[in-house]
Amino acid sequence: MTTLSNSSWRLIEPSFFLIGIPGLEESQHWIALPLCVLYLLALLGNVTVLFTIWTDPSLHQPMYLFLAMLSGIDLVLASSTAPKTLAVLLVHAHEIGYTVCLIQMFFIHAFSSMESGVLVAMALDRYVAICHPLHHSTILHPRVIGRIGMAVLVRGILLLLPFPILLRRLVFCQATIIGHAYCEHMAVVKLSCSDSTVNRAYGLAVALLVVGLDVLAIGVSYALILQAVLKVPGGEARHKAFSTCGSHICVILVFYVPGIFSFLTHRFGRQVPHHVHVLLATLYLLVPPALNPLVYGVKTQQIRQRVLRVFDIKGQI
Repeated sequence: MTTLSNSSWRLIEPSFFLIGIPGLEESQHWIALPLCVLYLLALLGNVTVLFTIWTDPSLHQPMYLFLAMLSGIDLVLASSTAPKTLAVLLVHAHEIGYTVCLIQMFFIHAFSSMESGVLVAMALDRYVAICHPLHHSTILHPRVIGRIGMAVLVRGILLLLPFPILLRRLVFCQATIIGHAYCEHMAVVKLSCSDSTVNRAYGLAVALLVVGLDVLAIGVSYALILQAVLKVPGGEARHKAFSTCGSHICVILVFYVPGIFSFLTHRFGRQVPHHVHVLLATLYLLVPPALNPLVYGVKTQQIRQRVLRVFDIKGQI
């Protein structure tokens, strides 16, 4: 098999070919329909949450500011994945440029890392609100929230920027066919004809570092919350304390469970059919952005009332 060196690759700049859902080519247009619905829900829901929080000063509190960060990240994450995936599945636009592929890969993985970081920040907010309610506004004042948001942004960029840089040093086979619906890091690495040990090791290290530390931080936060809640006398007070965490726990499960399952099947689940893995990986990037606004809209009374008020005003006009 012929190969392309780094210098000739940059000069020729060939395109990758995205298969879509391998093995399900005949029914891909039907698969695209629910993915399109999920993307539209993600756009509508997250824009609504951002608009509601932006226009209502009473919602400029830590929990809602972190929710606004989550919605912004979800918009970028869904928009980095869905348009090209739908184009592949619906109109067979399989070709994607090499540089565009690397950019898409960076945005997908970087903003997934950022979403994980925001979920940690939201767990911290719940811990402070329940365990130190009298100092909540002084501990998490707007300047601290801004610094947390900046730290999440910088972490995502610094940790994932080496992905496209390390890929640039590889030698690729001419058969640049990606068995995926978008440019996923390991799917591109597997096309290399040269030694990709560094890429694989760094990808695994970043996944374990981000998910491992973030899940540990969230687990510690909720262990402390549970310890504090169990000391509160009265069932009603406990129920109220748990209800404030309910929406966040749902969002955590929606984000981490499919992600961890997709990661494990990609690395170790060789008996899992490839089309199942691709579907899971695609849903992992579209389901959380679509469900997060619904979960918080249902669970958070202030946002629900504000949204209903806005639509009621529009209806009167």
